[in-house]
Amino acid sequence: MSPPGRSSPVSLPHAPGETIGPRRGDVEAALRAAVRDVPDFPSPGIIFKDVTPVLADATLLREATEAMAAPFASDRVSHVVAVEARGFIFGAPVAQHLGAGFIPVRKAGKLPWQTERVEYALEYGSGTLEIHRDACRAPMRVLVVDDVLATGGTAAATCRLVERLGATVVGCSFLIELGFLGGRAQLDGRRAEAVIRYA
Repeated sequence: MSPPGRSSPVSLPHAPGETIGPRRGDVEAALRAAVRDVPDFPSPGIIFKDVTPVLADATLLREATEAMAAPFASDRVSHVVAVEARGFIFGAPVAQHLGAGFIPVRKAGKLPWQTERVEYALEYGSGTLEIHRDACRAPMRVLVVDDVLATGGTAAATCRLVERLGATVVGCSFLIELGFLGGRAQLDGRRAEAVIRYA
């Protein structure tokens, strides 16, 4: 059942290259209204964008992942690569919307098979991400998905992992972009799309 004041969208079958889902402006407004600001989390001075209200609403969750997939509907995406942990929540349904496979990128030590790893800079210290060595190869066309584009380090590191294994990154899709943090610049000109952008 849709929340009061919102009509149920009608999602029609689509062919490659056709628009997926309802009108983008309507979806963005509904999602923006649902995302909750949590001050001083996880540390003082930070306003955390909480997406759990979106996840709890079946209609909004479907619309969000349709909107994240739509800009890449004609790009022949063969696989979606998503980043632990909230990226997984959005990445798998985005892959389904695009008729693509799903590949996880995880923190060090979480994947069971042989891995390729990359270290990347965080605000304080560094992080490590891993992908299975046999997960990506040419001529695979990969869309990188995460929930938020903030400083860009995680997304950029994921793109490097994918490209190191021989696949092509066609772009990056995010539910939210925090534009004031400049993360887009870290993607070195790779295409980036976000459903909601906070300037």
